[in-house]
Amino acid sequence: MSFNINPSRSQPSPRLEPPSTLRLLSYNIQAAIGTRSFHHYITRSWRHVLPDWRGLQRLDSIAQVLAHYDLVSLQEVDGGSLRSGFVNQVSYLADLARFEYWYQQLNRDLGKLGQYSNGVLSRFVPYEIEDHKLPGLKGRGAIVAKYGDADNTLVLVGLHLALSEKARFRQLAYVREIIQHHEHVIVMGDMNCRSEQIIDTPLRDTHLTQVNGPHHTYPSWRPTRNIDHILVSPSLKINHVKVLDYDYSDHRPIAMEVQLPRGLAYALNDSARVEPPVARKI
Repeated sequence: MSFNINPSRSQPSPRLEPPSTLRLLSYNIQAAIGTRSFHHYITRSWRHVLPDWRGLQRLDSIAQVLAHYDLVSLQEVDGGSLRSGFVNQVSYLADLARFEYWYQQLNRDLGKLGQYSNGVLSRFVPYEIEDHKLPGLKGRGAIVAKYGDADNTLVLVGLHLALSEKARFRQLAYVREIIQHHEHVIVMGDMNCRSEQIIDTPLRDTHLTQVNGPHHTYPSWRPTRNIDHILVSPSLKINHVKVLDYDYSDHRPIAMEVQLPRGLAYALNDSARVEPPVARKI
């Protein structure tokens, strides 16, 4: 399986120097529905089914945010149904934000009424990508992308976890098995739990690092909960992390910049130069 190639960006310019840092972003975009108050979940509930012409405007604004990053994990993205005006939002955002590669994971297929998905946007082409359905009720998934080479591999896990604590525990046990033997790891997404709760999950048995501070992301109009996270291995030194002040969704995006070890930086640089095979799904 490979990423889809963005036709307008299928020939990326090679970097003369390897990247010393990597800019990461995780964003639950709520299908560009644009909830800005709790009562909107009721009064604007029709936006979960019917198209809203302002949705594309919100997508355009979201794309401007994403354009500043290297690897982006998206949650609650519509893959092209009535409510999005039959727009594949992952592909649309990749094109506007000028990402060379993108991948859409369809987790709940309601046909014309909803294509509930996760997505990853990338400046680099992975040498392997896996589509994982997480344990528990259907509809939760994780995208696992591997970058670099066999000696210097970066593993990215983009996910959206369940609301149930029991289900999240099972899902994170599943993720732990995927990442436990890798040195360079990024796990990011909407985890539906706070930082202090992550300590009591199977991720405590990994080498992943949490950042200090609350970094509240939900609700976007008055954030009081830190349920969106970026966790990285100690090999990726955290330069800074920030919740961005945007209200295009009911979540705010969380961003992080990490310092890359030299070997991994060169491996990523080489992957940016390689043109991937024709995009396909297993």
